[in-house]
Amino acid sequence: ELMTGYTMLRNGGVGNGGQPWVLRWSSRIRLTWLSFTLFVILVFFPLIAHYYLTTIDDADDAGKRIFGPRTGNELCEVKHVQDLCRIRESVSEELLQLEAKRQELNSEIAKLNLKIEACKKSIENAKQDLLQLKNVISQTEHSYKELMAQNQPKLSLPIRLLPDKDDVTFPLPKSNRNCRLHNCFDYSRCPLTSGFPVYVYNSDDYPFGSSLDPLIKQAFEATVRTNVYVTENANIACVYIILVGEMQEPVMPKPTELEQQLHSLPYWRTDGHNHLIINLSRKSETQNFIYNISTGRAMIAQSTFYDVQYRPGFDIVVSPLVHAMSEPNFLEIPPQVPVKRKYLFSFQGEKIESLRSSLQEVRSFEEEIEGNAPADYDDRIITTLKAVQDSKLDFVLVEFTCKNQPKVSLPTEWALCGERDDRLELLKLSTFALIITPGDTRLVISAGCAMRLFEALEVGAIPVVLGEQVQLPYNDVIQWNEAALIIPKPRITEVHFLLRSISDNDLLAMRRQGRFLWETYFSTSDNVFSTVLAIIRTRIQIPAAPIREETAVEIPHRSGKAAGTDPNMADNGDLDLGPVETEPPYASPKYLRNFTLTAMDIYRNWNSAPGPFHLFPYTPFDPVLPSEAKFLGSGTGFRPIGGGAGGSGKEFQAALGGNIPREQFTVVMLTYEREEVLMNSLERLNGLPYLNKVVVVWNSPKLPSEDLLWPDIGVPIMV
Repeated sequence: ELMTGYTMLRNGGVGNGGQPWVLRWSSRIRLTWLSFTLFVILVFFPLIAHYYLTTIDDADDAGKRIFGPRTGNELCEVKHVQDLCRIRESVSEELLQLEAKRQELNSEIAKLNLKIEACKKSIENAKQDLLQLKNVISQTEHSYKELMAQNQPKLSLPIRLLPDKDDVTFPLPKSNRNCRLHNCFDYSRCPLTSGFPVYVYNSDDYPFGSSLDPLIKQAFEATVRTNVYVTENANIACVYIILVGEMQEPVMPKPTELEQQLHSLPYWRTDGHNHLIINLSRKSETQNFIYNISTGRAMIAQSTFYDVQYRPGFDIVVSPLVHAMSEPNFLEIPPQVPVKRKYLFSFQGEKIESLRSSLQEVRSFEEEIEGNAPADYDDRIITTLKAVQDSKLDFVLVEFTCKNQPKVSLPTEWALCGERDDRLELLKLSTFALIITPGDTRLVISAGCAMRLFEALEVGAIPVVLGEQVQLPYNDVIQWNEAALIIPKPRITEVHFLLRSISDNDLLAMRRQGRFLWETYFSTSDNVFSTVLAIIRTRIQIPAAPIREETAVEIPHRSGKAAGTDPNMADNGDLDLGPVETEPPYASPKYLRNFTLTAMDIYRNWNSAPGPFHLFPYTPFDPVLPSEAKFLGSGTGFRPIGGGAGGSGKEFQAALGGNIPREQFTVVMLTYEREEVLMNSLERLNGLPYLNKVVVVWNSPKLPSEDLLWPDIGVPIMV
């Protein structure tokens, strides 16, 4: 092109196309310059940029090569490269640590695998041991059942066989005085499974019925109608009962007439075996008209006996029937505290035979030792008691002459003075009540002494019986030394010392026991009749009939929020909180002692002190035996529930003698109109071990408040 341009210029600037050569030359120069500029930019600009990038941070360093090669260490000194290097080093260290941990975990996994294998082997061994133990337990249970079957075979109730003949085959005793249960009672009519049926004659069907005291007869008939043992079928009866007293004096039949009427009873069977003749006394002057009557093998229950007439273990000394047709007014009964009252002891009575000798000078003790003892000790008793009263050492009240006409009494018996209300007012002021037995020692008990005993127990005066030969009511089944003092008459000079030496605790215990005896066996006609039947039933070892079940009316109530746990129960530690009832409740074992209880627990009587959980006073001769007893709670008191052998968990098993650790228990609370106290008491039961349910007996005609919210304690609350 240059050559062409030069040629064109030589030729005058005209090319083939006729254009001037100058124009063509200028255009070529511009293209050349443009290409050169572009070449410079493309070559030098990257070099400058490279230099700038490599020397921007070290512009002041002298001698630094700009375009020379750089080593790897020099390049790492660059900031962003250094950061990357640091990150790489950190990641490398973490990777090394993770690798070390991985190796440790692998080693632990290997160890755990070894342990798992060892545990699997242990489980297999334990399964084998458990299987062996199950086999041993099964064999032991089988052996136990075999032993139980050998020692306690299952027996069905025997078929009751009644005698075919009315005549007894066992010989009569030499005299009626020798009658006892083994020779005057027909056990064949009273099997253990008979239920103790009792047939009661209707006194109105016989002539002597018109002579009976109307109140006594009405009370007796009312009691008979409600008694569980009374039957109308005389053919299956175990005992036959006839009421013959108390009789009214003007129309009383002659002894021979009454004897003939008794022997003519349809089931008398020639000798009256298995018969009980009841002679109740409502007054202190009741006469012993049965003394001159031949009663054969019949048992007698009355309040007056002579020693030649009374047959221990066969006849029954009963208490007088004071409250014949009316319940005693318990509101008028004085409280048991204070222990000591105004008078240390009191006595009011009159005996005509002793009045003349009481005015004479009593002979000395030395004269009596020489053989000149008085006919009876009443003279000394009168003199000694008067001396105690005159000494003013203690407040005592003794009166041996009645202000009014004394009650009619038996010979040598101390007659009662005044009316019953007057005597009770004096006894309410007396700590002790003296009871002087009849001077005739052949009279072992009289209606007058029984009446004094009844009144003393009723108002809380502790009886002091002078005369150890006395036979107190129900004496063969009641321990009278727990409620009364029985002192021989020759110790009359020591009576004052003995009474002053008794502590307040003993006085209160005797008064409480006396109150219990009076309420249980003396107070009403039902108690007297039930006690008489219970004594006979216990003597012949027949268990009591079960108590009739009555459906209670449940009061609907609303439950509120869940109650908190008592702090005392918060930390149970290793305490077993009882079974989780995921299935029906565990049944109690059967009570196997129903037919042996009356034979093994005779003469057992207690009255425990009050406490959070105390048994109520009970004797086995109470018509209610332990196997039929119900829970009777009074604030904090409980009575055992029957139907099982007992036991409510380990703690209750150890404390109360239970035998089934799995059993639970029920709390019964008796209350009324104390809603706040009741709610607090219920809340404290939350979390109580072995608690099955709570039964609240609302003892008031006024129902609980409808808006009352009952606590939720985790178990049912029945009201």
